[in-house]
Amino acid sequence: MQVSLENTANLERRLTVSLPAERLEGVVGNRLRELASTANIKGFRKGKVPTKVIEQRFGAQVRNEAYGELIRESLGEAIRQQNLQVAGNPEVKAEPAGDAGEIRYTATFEIVPEFGAIDPAKLQIVRTTSSIEESDIDAMIETLRQQRRSWEPVERAAEAGDLVQVETFAVTADARVPAEGVERGATVIGSNVMYPELEARLAGLKAGDEVEVEVTFPENWRVADLAGKSAKVTLKAAKVSAPKLPELDEAFVKSFGIKGGKLEQFRKEVRANLERELKGNLMQRLRAEVASKLVAAYAGVELPPRLVEAEARNMANAAMQQARQQGQPNARFEAAQFMDAARNRVAAGLLVAEVARQNNLKLDNKRVTETLQLIASTYEDPGQVVELYRNDPNLMSSLRNRVMEEQVIDWIAERAEATEQAVGFSELMRPAA
Repeated sequence: MQVSLENTANLERRLTVSLPAERLEGVVGNRLRELASTANIKGFRKGKVPTKVIEQRFGAQVRNEAYGELIRESLGEAIRQQNLQVAGNPEVKAEPAGDAGEIRYTATFEIVPEFGAIDPAKLQIVRTTSSIEESDIDAMIETLRQQRRSWEPVERAAEAGDLVQVETFAVTADARVPAEGVERGATVIGSNVMYPELEARLAGLKAGDEVEVEVTFPENWRVADLAGKSAKVTLKAAKVSAPKLPELDEAFVKSFGIKGGKLEQFRKEVRANLERELKGNLMQRLRAEVASKLVAAYAGVELPPRLVEAEARNMANAAMQQARQQGQPNARFEAAQFMDAARNRVAAGLLVAEVARQNNLKLDNKRVTETLQLIASTYEDPGQVVELYRNDPNLMSSLRNRVMEEQVIDWIAERAEATEQAVGFSELMRPAA
């Protein structure tokens, strides 16, 4: 194998690789012979199919697969030979062969920048700590009761926490929405399912009451005919229902899979679930803290531009998909909006990987197994989840990457100058505004 290396930019390299054609032909021949011994083809006995028939039937497919595998193997060999740290996926392009006896291709890619020796002891980080109190368990059980609540119709005026079935229509300067009839829906007062100004006006209405409200909808409102417009909205409370919470009794406990129906065991299960959430949240915060301090310490280092651009595009696509899932079909995001965030994400990923390389940190398979069991334990059939992961290479690869990242973050945090900050569990788990 012949390899030549060219510097095409500060962080871009192009490898030109030439291989003897016999290397491909040898692999193709071996695979065709294997197929000939196992293939079932009508008109021939198993193991007795002529090589020419196998070549006609499977030759193109086998050659394409073997060619792709040869490129992957030889490229990896060439990269190791040149002692390169590749960032992102190489762009491979077949080239005209110098002579009939060779295969030739180029691979263009970006490389990891020179960070120098990374010393975690120079980082100053804040490590968040928290714990589960009995009051947190009480609050979680109350939340579970709220989730299992039923509704009873009432004749009194609606108040916060009530479920109101609503009929609405809106009139703007140029249209009525809907054109005929009314829109029917339901909301719990205080849930902010409806536009806030409208939901607030439901309080005080009895079943059958009607009120007219003037509002101006935001530009990104989910109903295109009302987005950015002022309208007179007519609200009618069709039905008002008050919540009825289930009793904290044996039947309620059993409904969560606690066979004995004992409250004490239920509380233990709730605590275990909260501790899993807490552990995940603390790791997320530690990961973000370490990453931000690492990125800040190496802010002056040039990053691979194509890798950053690709990450920005991925973030824009993810944001667009999320917006559409939330009922905003016209949402549009451009990669340019995410360039700063993409730079930080790319820098953090490269730095964490470089710390692992410089310190020869290896994946702890025991930790992979423990993490998988932790993930599986949150499902009704943990064994099925474990089996799903074990049989899916992509899921297992993602899991191993996650565990490796957590290992490196822990390793850095143990050596950094850390200050602990205690935060209450409820505050820690509160969604960001």
